[in-house]
Amino acid sequence: MTDRDLIGADWRKSTRSGGGNDCVEVADNLPRIVAVRDTKNRDGGTLIFTRGQWSEFLAGVKDGEFDRA
Repeated sequence: MTDRDLIGADWRKSTRSGGGNDCVEVADNLPRIVAVRDTKNRDGGTLIFTRGQWSEFLAGVKDGEFDRA
């Protein structure tokens, strides 16, 4: 994966972030991948997921799989 693969990425923050900088940004408009980066350090690296991996993660979030007890 290169920076070229991220050309055209439309980065967005969750509406639940409250407009702050302590969150992550997601670009899910890319052809085959979903990219995630830290808002505080946008040049610090990007996590890349397949669309399937991202869908599984979102399903886990919705099902409470990652909720703290």
